[in-house]
Amino acid sequence: MNLSVISELRMQPMNHRVLSWNPGLTARLVITVAVSFLLLVGANLATPLYPALQAELHLGAMGTTVAFASYVCSLMLFLSTVGHWSDHIGRRAALVVAVVVSLAGTLVFGSASNLLELCLGRGLQGTGVALATGASAAALRELLPARPEWASRFTLLASSGGVAFGPVLGGLLADFPGGRTTVFTVQAILLLLVLIPLSTLQARPAIAQAERGQRSKALAPRRLGVPSSARSQFWLAALVGFLSFAIFGFVLSLAPGYFAQAFGLESLLAIGLIAGLPLGVSALSQLVVRGGKVLLPVGLGLMASSVILLALAVEHQLLVWSILALVLLGLGQGIAFRTAFASAVDAVSDHQHAQTVSTIYLVTYLGSALPVIALGWAVSVFGQQQSILVFSIFCAVLAAVLASWAMAGQRKAR
Repeated sequence: MNLSVISELRMQPMNHRVLSWNPGLTARLVITVAVSFLLLVGANLATPLYPALQAELHLGAMGTTVAFASYVCSLMLFLSTVGHWSDHIGRRAALVVAVVVSLAGTLVFGSASNLLELCLGRGLQGTGVALATGASAAALRELLPARPEWASRFTLLASSGGVAFGPVLGGLLADFPGGRTTVFTVQAILLLLVLIPLSTLQARPAIAQAERGQRSKALAPRRLGVPSSARSQFWLAALVGFLSFAIFGFVLSLAPGYFAQAFGLESLLAIGLIAGLPLGVSALSQLVVRGGKVLLPVGLGLMASSVILLALAVEHQLLVWSILALVLLGLGQGIAFRTAFASAVDAVSDHQHAQTVSTIYLVTYLGSALPVIALGWAVSVFGQQQSILVFSIFCAVLAAVLASWAMAGQRKAR
């Protein structure tokens, strides 16, 4: 690791540059987005592999959701404790640590032979994503100070795009010789390739460098707070994120096996494409769909209807309708989350940005843990079809409630 990175981690920036380069704005944007994108690709490579892992390691539905949720639980733990670190050690140093930790998780998960090792690998991946979440969002905000809406778009594109592309890449590489080993070896190489320019990048100073004697206190866990100036926007964005990731958590964990069974799918690439479809549509919609706050209830309405359509279509083995439901689900989620997220982060100051983003994602990722674990338990007790239908109804009702809240807020603002 570059000596300047180590110096930044000690909050003692070096006066001279060692093996450093100072690229322009475009290169810095590309590197920042690439780091976030690749970390989330790696965190979702296993999606099409879960049916095979269930059989190989005798996991069952509950074991699969536990392995998936270990990533989410680790991510939430570290979002709540280290989300502010990049303010003090610098954005570049935080991202370097995130890549190194995620690389370790990739190697552990790729060679895991039991549930404990799977959970350890997933936990390390979650830690890496947690370290990068606030740092990358804040770095983009600082790189584009006059275009905060594009900083938000890039942040969501990197996260949604990475989550969407992970299952597709995992399914594609799993068909090559070596299977799971090949999948995670390629991911490890990609992380190493992005680590080289990142670690030699000439870092910008941290925005809140701590004085000697105050450094431990600066890095200590903070009480998570909701900015008073944006409390309503924050909670709406956080709950839209919670709902989004509850649905996507199902799509990325239990749904691959459910789809494979319902439609007789054997190709891991096909399973990965189906699982990644709504996330890919979500990422695309965040770039091309334009509009103001009025789009929030529209997106939530699409989510409510499409999640019910998906459950019914899969139950009746209607592949075309299932694909249509996944497309509409991704479109609705992309519109709703982007609109709510942008409204929340635009309402806070630069100083509160990294912590606000981390706190929003803390609630958001909670949706990938509690509902998905509960669904895994319900499937093992009550059966698959009934449990998924009840889960879908719960998500549709929550989407409708949030849409009503958003419309009430818009009427009040007029």
